[in-house]
Amino acid sequence: MAGAAAEQRRLATVVESWLGRPVLIVGDAMLDEWRFADSDRLCREAPAPVLTLRRRISAAGGAANTAVNVATLGGRAVLVAPVGADVAGDELHDCLDRAGVWDRTVNQPGRPTPVKRRMLAGNQILLREDSGDPDDALDPEGVTRLLTALACATEELRAAAGGAAPTLVVCDYGLGALPAPVRAWLVEQRERYATVALDAHDLADWRGLAPTVVTPSFAEATRLLARAGGTTTRPTAGAELHLEHLDGDPADGPSELTVGAAPGGVRADDSTAEPTLKPPRAGRPGPVGEPTPGESRVALTGDGLSVTGTGVTVNTQAGEGVDRAVLAGSRLAELRAHTGADVVAVTLDTDGAVVGGADGEPRRSHSTPVPASHAVGAGDAYLAAMTLALAADAPLPTAAQLAQLAATITVSDTGTCVCRREDLLTALNQPSETTSHPALVGSDELDAIVAEHREAGRSVVFTNGCFDVLHRGHVRYLEQARALGDLLIVAVNSDDSVRRLKGPDRPVNPVEDRGALLAALACVDHVVIFEEDSPAVLIEAVRPDTYVKGGDYPPELVPEAPLVRRLGGQVRTLGYVPDRSTSAIIERIRSHSQDREPDPSLRIRTQAS
Repeated sequence: MAGAAAEQRRLATVVESWLGRPVLIVGDAMLDEWRFADSDRLCREAPAPVLTLRRRISAAGGAANTAVNVATLGGRAVLVAPVGADVAGDELHDCLDRAGVWDRTVNQPGRPTPVKRRMLAGNQILLREDSGDPDDALDPEGVTRLLTALACATEELRAAAGGAAPTLVVCDYGLGALPAPVRAWLVEQRERYATVALDAHDLADWRGLAPTVVTPSFAEATRLLARAGGTTTRPTAGAELHLEHLDGDPADGPSELTVGAAPGGVRADDSTAEPTLKPPRAGRPGPVGEPTPGESRVALTGDGLSVTGTGVTVNTQAGEGVDRAVLAGSRLAELRAHTGADVVAVTLDTDGAVVGGADGEPRRSHSTPVPASHAVGAGDAYLAAMTLALAADAPLPTAAQLAQLAATITVSDTGTCVCRREDLLTALNQPSETTSHPALVGSDELDAIVAEHREAGRSVVFTNGCFDVLHRGHVRYLEQARALGDLLIVAVNSDDSVRRLKGPDRPVNPVEDRGALLAALACVDHVVIFEEDSPAVLIEAVRPDTYVKGGDYPPELVPEAPLVRRLGGQVRTLGYVPDRSTSAIIERIRSHSQDREPDPSLRIRTQAS
C-alpha cells in the first residue's frame, strides 16, 4: 500500500509540474451537439420512433476539445483553427471561453463550422448528422490569415512563458483546416516548438514534421503500414504475423490491410495442427464485414471472426495471441520510422493503448469498456495529458499512465469527454487544493496566501476593477486572466472608490454583492477589496508574476506597468468582448425604463394601497 501511495504522489507531482505549460493547438475544430429525447411510440408514417426533445447541450469537438482538455488539465491552451461565421461558430467560441482557452480562431465567412449532431433516446445514440464538408477548402486569403494567426499565437505563448519554446499539438482530422501550405509552414517552423504532438487521420501527410509523439488509432496505424511498403512478416507469440495489402489505393478509399498467419501456415480448422490461418487467397473466403464509413475505429463483426475499420480488415483467427495490441506492439519500430516520431501511442479505444519509445519496449495500458456514447472525445483527453506530461519532461511510462488515466476517468457518462486537473488528482488520491483560505479575503491575509502559493512554485496573476454589473465580458476576461498563471487574485474598488472614479450614481451594486459574485466564479481564486483609487499598495504586497488589465491599448499605456515591471512582473492587456460593458448595460436598462409606459391599472392599485 505504501508503494502504491508513493507512486500516486509521484504521478501527482507531474500533474502539478505542467501547470501553466504553454500549448498551441492547431487543426480541425468542430462543435459536438447532443440532443436527448424521449420516445414512447412509433410514428404512423413509418416504423420509426417519435422523439420528444428534452435537452440539448453543445461542446467543443476535435481540435477544440483537445484545447479544452489542455486548459482544464492546467495547461495554457491557445487554439488556432478556422471557424465559420455562423451559429455553430458562436457556440464554439462560448465553449472555448468557458474552458479558459485562448481563442485565436480565424473567422471564415462562407465556410461552415463542422458540426456533429447526435440524437439519443434512452441514452442510446439513434443517429448522427455531420455537417461541414471537407471539400470546402480554405481560400488563399483564409490560408494567409491562418498562417498569420499561427505565427502570432506562437510568439504570444513564447512571451507568456518568458521566452521558452511552447508546445505544439496538431489535430488533422481531414476536414480541410490544414491544407498543404499550412502543413508546410508547420514543418518548416518545427524548431520553434519544444514538444510536438500529432494526431492525424492520414499520418503520411505529415512527413518531415518529426513529432515528439503521434497517437494514431489502430486503423490509422495499420493504414500507414499498408501504404508504406510491401508485404512484411513479423514474429508473434506462437505464429508469424503476416500483412498483405493491395498494390495501390482503391479509388474509393485507403488500402485494405489483411492480417493473418504467414504463408505456409496451417488452417485453423485443421485439428492436427496449431490454430493458425493462411491469408485469404483465391477460392478461399476472406474476412467478412464492411469497413465502418468515416470512422477511424475498428469494430468486431457479427461472425465473431473478423474486426473491420475504415479500409482495414483484421483477421483474428491467426491464433489466440494475435490481437490488436500484439500487432501494434510488434510494429512500433516501423511506425516510429515512418512517422519520424520519438514516441508512438497506438490507441485501441476501449482496449487501452500500446506505447513505444526509442528503447523499443512496448508498454500496454488498459481501459474499462464503456458504451460508445461515453467515449466520444476520450482520445482528446488522452492526447492532452500525454502531451502535457512529455512537455513537462516526464518519463514515457509516466506519461503513458497519466494519459490512459485521463482518458479512462472521463468516460463515466454520455457526452464529449473532458478531463479536469481536479478529477485527475482525485483519481490519484491527491487533494487538488493545498490551501483552505476563503475566496473573499482581507488585504492583511494576502501576504500569507501569496507566500504559501509561491512556496509551492505557483505563479500569481493579479487584476483589479469595479466589476459593478458582472456580465459576459467580465467572465471571459477573468477566465483568460486565470489561464495566464496558477492563481488569480481580483482586487475590487470599494463603493467610495467607485463613486470617485465613475460618478455619484455608481456603483449600482454594493461592494459586498460585487465581491460575492466574483468569488463565486470558478476562475477566481481570491477577491480582495481596496479603498484607494489605485491598486498600487496591493501590487506592492502581492508582487504579481502577471498583472492583467482589460482594453485594446498596449501594455505600455497601463498606469501600473512601471511598478509591476520594477517588481519583476509582466503586464498583459486582454481585449473586451464587443458590446459588453457595464456602462452599456446600465444605459440599455435606463432607456428601456424610459420608453416603457406604466400600466394604468398598476398605477391605480399603487395609489389605492
